[in-house]
Amino acid sequence: MVKVLQKVGSKIVLMSIVAAVFGCKQEVKTIEDQMKIDAPEYYTESYRPQFHFTPEEKWMNDPNGLVYNNGNYHLFYQYYPDSTVWGPMHWGHAISKDLVKWEHKPIALYPDKHGLIFSGSAVMDTKNTSGFGTEENPAMVAIFTYHDMEGEQAGKMDFQTQGIAYSLDDGNTWTKYEGNPVIGNDGIKDFRDPKVFWNEKEQNWTMLLVAGDHLQIWSSPNLKEWDKVSEFGKDKGAHGGVWECPDLFPLTIEGTDEEKWVLLISINPGAPNGGSGTQYFIGDFDGTTFTTDQTENKWIDLGRDNYAGVTYNHTPNNDRIFIGWMSNWDYARDTPTEKWRSAMTVPRKLSLRKIEDEVFLINYPIEKFSEITDKAYTEGEMELKQEQKKIIALKYGNQSEIKFFVKNPMLKMYLSNEVGDSLAIDIDANNDLVTIDRDKSGKTDFSEKFKGGAQRMDISKLPKENVEVRILLDHSSMELFLNKGQYVMTNQIFPNEFYTSLTIENTANEVVQIVNFKERKVERIWD
Repeated sequence: MVKVLQKVGSKIVLMSIVAAVFGCKQEVKTIEDQMKIDAPEYYTESYRPQFHFTPEEKWMNDPNGLVYNNGNYHLFYQYYPDSTVWGPMHWGHAISKDLVKWEHKPIALYPDKHGLIFSGSAVMDTKNTSGFGTEENPAMVAIFTYHDMEGEQAGKMDFQTQGIAYSLDDGNTWTKYEGNPVIGNDGIKDFRDPKVFWNEKEQNWTMLLVAGDHLQIWSSPNLKEWDKVSEFGKDKGAHGGVWECPDLFPLTIEGTDEEKWVLLISINPGAPNGGSGTQYFIGDFDGTTFTTDQTENKWIDLGRDNYAGVTYNHTPNNDRIFIGWMSNWDYARDTPTEKWRSAMTVPRKLSLRKIEDEVFLINYPIEKFSEITDKAYTEGEMELKQEQKKIIALKYGNQSEIKFFVKNPMLKMYLSNEVGDSLAIDIDANNDLVTIDRDKSGKTDFSEKFKGGAQRMDISKLPKENVEVRILLDHSSMELFLNKGQYVMTNQIFPNEFYTSLTIENTANEVVQIVNFKERKVERIWD
């Protein structure tokens, strides 16, 4: 929607924003007027994302318990129902038939005598190994970290343990296991974020746990009794901060029969562009031990706002679907929203693709997302001479998908509005580099760490043929995908008014052709 909600004193005033680029005033005004008439009041606060998941109100962080069952994708998440800043953690809950439109559900898990409910995962116990359900009505089992706040404040080291709960009605109501915690703590300060999956090789359950700066792998026959079987990572990967939110899964390299295992590890701080980020390792898993010969650090997303992401268990067709928390601990508590705080990335399908001599973890929006794009505005083919600029009036502002193809991209792009905000994206294929600068993108003064100068992403393996450039622009976020998810950058933005134009500048020493440029409106997911 081309509008902004501004707070003036104690009143909230709806301000229309009319683009005036290339004589499009009347056209955009007509669209805006129609939107203003039809706009529902629900989910229309300033900066409220229109096609990303957000809680109805209050604080949210990590996605938890991603599991599919009986036609529903379940999204549990870290939630504090009493404030828009972090507090005693619960598990919030929402469901979706298609991972696009969401239905909010009541809070799933509350703190208890063992502590707060930190991050974890969920599985369907289809073999009834736990005895919580039956094979006809298997239990959905949540596995989570208990965090004893009093123990932490008292200076103890064993304040994080692991607990389980089960549901026999598809996640609507939950029963905590009377034998909790199922894994105690021998004195590890950061001991958390269990990811559990059924291990086909060993015919048992595997649990990943982060322990400070490395990973532990545990096994169990019944989700109740656990034994540690291996460790990974003391001498691998980035170690600038605490390891968090592990995940491990197999994928087949596109176009081959070769299967590799992918390990996700989030780290805070220590990401290349500052604060929080998620690294990945490609290797092998023999049922108890993960190994890799990977020597360089690899990151699923080089933007600043994709953290703690994990993947779904039990998906149809075994698709590996990833959702991340679209924020960064450097400034997560300070972002300029009032009723709620934080959003999730769009769901992305993960795959492995070999490009030249390197295997990449590809992450790209699920196909279902394309079904909510509509009303395409097409520029067709554009030819830009050296240093020539093309200014394109955006029809759908901060609720759009922008997509085009270009060979060996040497482009500077600016998303801007009439009050001087500008988000800069520089794709420099000659120097194998993408930079994004949001220092002038809108509201930034809520945190010095939000600004931070240009973010950088190496693109040295970007193919020289035509590659797709795709931008998803929501009310307070921008997700950039190059070559269908080979390189990705996700960032929050808080423009003072919606962006009304896109400037593209050719920085190559030759003519650049931009093919099949389209801007599409992305529909609201909350209607």
